[in-house]
Amino acid sequence: MKILVTGTAGFIGFHLAQKLLNRGDEIVGLDNINDYYDTNLKYARLEKLGIIKDEITSNKLVYSKTYTKHKFIKMDMSNTNEINALFEKEKFDGVCNLAAQAGVRYSLENPHAYIDSNIKGFMNILEACRHNNVKNLSYASSSSVYGLNKSQPFKTSDHTDHPVSLYAATKKSNEMMAHTYSHLYDISTTGLRFFTVYGPWGRPDMAPMLFANAILNDRAIKVFNHGNMSRDFTYVDDIVDGIIKIIDNPAKANDNFDSENPRPDISSAPYKIYNIGNNSPVSLMDFIQTLEKSIGKEAKKNFTDMQDGDVVSTYADTSDLIKDFDYKPDTNLHNGIEEFVSWYRKFYGELDD
Repeated sequence: MKILVTGTAGFIGFHLAQKLLNRGDEIVGLDNINDYYDTNLKYARLEKLGIIKDEITSNKLVYSKTYTKHKFIKMDMSNTNEINALFEKEKFDGVCNLAAQAGVRYSLENPHAYIDSNIKGFMNILEACRHNNVKNLSYASSSSVYGLNKSQPFKTSDHTDHPVSLYAATKKSNEMMAHTYSHLYDISTTGLRFFTVYGPWGRPDMAPMLFANAILNDRAIKVFNHGNMSRDFTYVDDIVDGIIKIIDNPAKANDNFDSENPRPDISSAPYKIYNIGNNSPVSLMDFIQTLEKSIGKEAKKNFTDMQDGDVVSTYADTSDLIKDFDYKPDTNLHNGIEEFVSWYRKFYGELDD
């Protein structure tokens, strides 16, 4: 299968592209390599895929030195003409859209970046699929869409009409836009609500990287809501396994859809929403303790109030994924953190004495 994977310089996109390439798929990777966080990490991920930094030029395909079936293009998804030209040239069988302006807190500082990438960029992907007969689209949504909903575990059948950040609102918008294109143009679209993904090559703005860096450099970590938080931490390999099941099984129209009492996660169109999480939330303090044990050093802690746009707890109901694909993450927190810390020490040169 020839698949466009957007966001391959990013955390999840890199891991997904690598696994698809290793099983023999033809992958075109796309990323704008913005400076939301350290671009050296992004270029290092690309180098693992055989894409050399010095050969990257905007809007030009680069061939991998490692994988014969891999090409990469540095491109901004908000560039309508360039996206259309890429689709017309490459003739994709499927698209997995993981590129987005990420981060709940950053959306308070730079909201326009979220509209350009997450709304206009996604619109360009939908239109390019429509006009190039691409019928298989999967895309990243987020657990943040649950917003003010306090009924847990979060179910995809829950309504998500009360987001608490612009980032969440853009992801909710993506789901609604995708449904429209499924309904109008018979494009199979599947939205994936990720729950706190962690692991090697992770994002520096997320807790595992922030905490590891602070602990190893003898700085205090910020513990929000005085530690009274929990997250459905999910190891990146488990996330990627779920994404691949979705790519291999495009959404179908659901015969059980009731237009007089509509569920938000299914449709008479080929549209579906799934939670991808560990289905087992961990308290923030337990997560910190696990990280401390793996690093071999206690964290200095600065307990603070809740941040705007954040939520106290996330907990994924993954029963649909289990029912449809026999999917369940099997990496426990201890093993996942061990893998993360091992990678972190090697990549950043933080070695044991």
